[in-house]
This record gives sequence, structure tokens and C-alpha cells, in this order.
Amino acid sequence: MSEHIRYTRNRREFLSDAFCGFGALAYGALEAQGAVVNPLSPKLPHHAAKAKSIIFLFMAGGPSHMETFDPKPLLNQLHGQKRPAEFGEAKYQFVQPNATLLGTKRSFKKYGKSGIEVSDLLPYTAECVDDLAILRSCHGDMVVHSAAQYQMMTGRIIPGFPSMGAWTVYGLGTESDNLPAYCVLPDPHGALEAGQPMYMHGFLPAVYQPTMMRPGNKPVLNLGLPPGVQLEERTKTIQYLKAMNRAGIQGEDTELEARISAYDLAFKMQMEAPEVFDIQKEDEATREMYGVGKEPTDDYGRRCLLARRLVEKGVRFVCVTSGGGPGNLQWDAHDDVEENHLRMAKQTDQPVAALLKDLKRRGLLDQTLVLWGGEFGRSPESQGNKGGRDHHNLGFSMWMAGGGIKGGTVVGATDAIGLRAVEKPQHFRDIHTTVLNQMGLNQHALSYMHLGRKERLTEIEGMVIKEIV
Repeated sequence: MSEHIRYTRNRREFLSDAFCGFGALAYGALEAQGAVVNPLSPKLPHHAAKAKSIIFLFMAGGPSHMETFDPKPLLNQLHGQKRPAEFGEAKYQFVQPNATLLGTKRSFKKYGKSGIEVSDLLPYTAECVDDLAILRSCHGDMVVHSAAQYQMMTGRIIPGFPSMGAWTVYGLGTESDNLPAYCVLPDPHGALEAGQPMYMHGFLPAVYQPTMMRPGNKPVLNLGLPPGVQLEERTKTIQYLKAMNRAGIQGEDTELEARISAYDLAFKMQMEAPEVFDIQKEDEATREMYGVGKEPTDDYGRRCLLARRLVEKGVRFVCVTSGGGPGNLQWDAHDDVEENHLRMAKQTDQPVAALLKDLKRRGLLDQTLVLWGGEFGRSPESQGNKGGRDHHNLGFSMWMAGGGIKGGTVVGATDAIGLRAVEKPQHFRDIHTTVLNQMGLNQHALSYMHLGRKERLTEIEGMVIKEIV
């Protein structure tokens, strides 16, 4: 038998033959120390970060900038007239060639020390204007919901790419051991046009996918241990599942790793999450401030309050969606912008302002970046005969607050009728770059090799909006 044994002839051959064994020993040592199989561990940012967490207040459907943060007196003066030729052309889905300009019934006035004008549609948010950086010249490339939602969330107009939340967690991990790193709190009325893919991890490893909460009073089911099951029994079950799953891993298997991570997280959540998700632990004054327990603010108020509780516990990214299901249940005011926006604003205005005030009084606003906006704005022209507005991607408003953002500022402008971003236009990729910058992430360094190309959130070159950081 000895004739079949090949003895190593020098140190190099010995190391070459033995490296797999050394690797296994090193892997085992790391695993024993708990330093492996946790891609969600906190990671150092690329540069000094201003924010630790992000809350995205997603106004799905497209709120009108002319009815919210961008007053246009000339639009009212030209109400009922054809758009003057000097403003140029625009492509719409439903606005007819003979459509006329639609003035707004909303009134604007100046608020705060900054004197920024805000519509009477948002009286609660107006009280916080000195904390807001309002971007009045946002623009995107698409005028249909699904493609615009993909671009707003992922930087691309098609599905299959990672969202802002997934990229953020990929770059920074999470500071919470017992809660998801990335949570989506959807609207109870149903799915949006882009569906769940716009929130997802795309080609990133599955461990960076969001945790989709359930609408209603129970965002997560089965948080408690089953009746008759002791903690020791559940611990043994989880350990057994982990061992069985690990035994099946051959090479790199991100889906199985994500499953193992999910089982671990579910077990840990049974220990801590019941406390976090129970908003009755908040005092009555706080719940009242968010509008919890009364209509029409109860649902969005609960979700905004939960968002604050989640980032307080170290969750990295939370998306709180307003609007779901078919058109008019979103900020999608095709038929009657007054009816639609009054209803949607009454649901969200008080909770949004409460979130900002609550974060601020708890010392969390400085380390939490809050982003508000939709996938586009609304058209200056009227759609139909009831005063509706069509989708509009050429110029609209979003805002940021907290996380190192200069409050009480306005950047950019649309033209005199709100048709087009004409001063310091900010594309979605500039929004993304600024969000990453505040989190300490460089758009170039935050990349992932996919199909032979280093992909990133901003696709090409985004610019940090320096006026607000």
C-alpha cells in the first residue's frame, strides 16, 4: 500500500496539499468564536457618517408638488388656458392635447424661522419646516408608476436590482441582533404597481432582503412561544435546524445562508420583538401625538410610531408606505386632486410631523435620516373635467430631515407653472448619492460584482446635494 502514497518533497508542496485542511481549521475556529456566517454584523462606513438609520416615508402614487411644497401663483392666473408654448412640451399618459392648465385651490404661507412656504394641506408638517430640506427640482426618467417606483427605490427602471434599503444593509449591516435590519411597513390597501420587487435585494445575497411587515395591529404574527413550549425546547430546535441546514451547504449558497439567518432571527425576535411591536407601551400622550386610536390617522400613525421604535433599537432602514391598492387609494389623483390629496394628507400629515418631533425630542433625529416623497409629481394640466392631475416626472418635490441635513433650506426650483425642474435639478441618483453620503457610504465603493460588472445603486454618477449637507 505504501507504494501508492505520494510524500511531499518540500515545504511548498506540503502547504499546497494541506491548505484545505488549514482552511477548515480556520473556518471552524472562526465559527466557534461566532465570527462567521453573519453578514449582517455592523460594518465600518467608508467615511464619517452623519446618520445611523433611515426612515423613508414613501408617498406612493405621486403627490402633487403644486399642492404641497411648491407654490405657483402664475398657474392660478393661467387656470383654464392652454399651456404657453415657451414652457415646452411634456409627455403624459392621460392628459389630452387640448388640456388646459389647472390652478390649485390650496393656499400657501410662510412657516418657521426659515419662512419656507408650505401648503395648508400639510399644517402639521409645516410646523417642522425648520428641520426640513425641501428639494423642489427633483426629476426622474419614467412617467408610469411601476418603472418610476423601480427607479426611485433601486436606481433602475426595471425589476431585479437591489433597493436603497438592501444596499444600505449590505454596506453597513445592522446594529440590532434581535430585529430585522431592513423593514417595510406596507399600506393595508394592497400592493403597488411595482409590487414587492421594488423593495427587494435583487442580485445581492438573500440575507439583505427586507422583512415585509403585515398591515394592521399585528405587524408580525406568532411572536410568542407556542403554548406548552419552553424556551429550552425552542433553543434545541433552532440549533438542530441550523446543524441540518449547515450539513446541506455545498460551496456558496446564499439562499440557504439566508434561511439559516431567518430562523435565527425569528427565534431572537420571540425574545425581544413583542416588546418593540407593542405600541401600547408608549404613553397616551405619545400615541395621541401620532394620531393613534382615531381616524383617519390611526393606521399611518401606528406605522410611523413603530418606525421610530425600530430605529431606536438599531434597525438600519425602515420604509413606511402611504398608499396601496388601485389608483385613488394612493396619491394618484387622476380624477380629483382636491378629494384625493385632502384624504391622503389627513391620513399622513399628523403622523409624519409627530415622527419628526418624537425623534427630535429623544435625540434620535440627528442620527436618523428621514426622506419623504413619491415616485413623481403631478401635471400642471388638468386631466378630465373634475380637476385631476396626471403623472409628472419632469419636476416635483421631496424632502429630507435629520441625519446631518441642513433644515430650513430649499434647493432648486421648477418653472413658473411647475412643469419642469429648471434650477439645480436633482435626479433620483442624486437623492440616492446624498442618502448614501449621510450614511457614510461612497457610491463608488458600495458595489457588487454581478454578471461581470461592478453594479451600484446610482448606476452612473450621482451628485451629493451639497446645499443640504
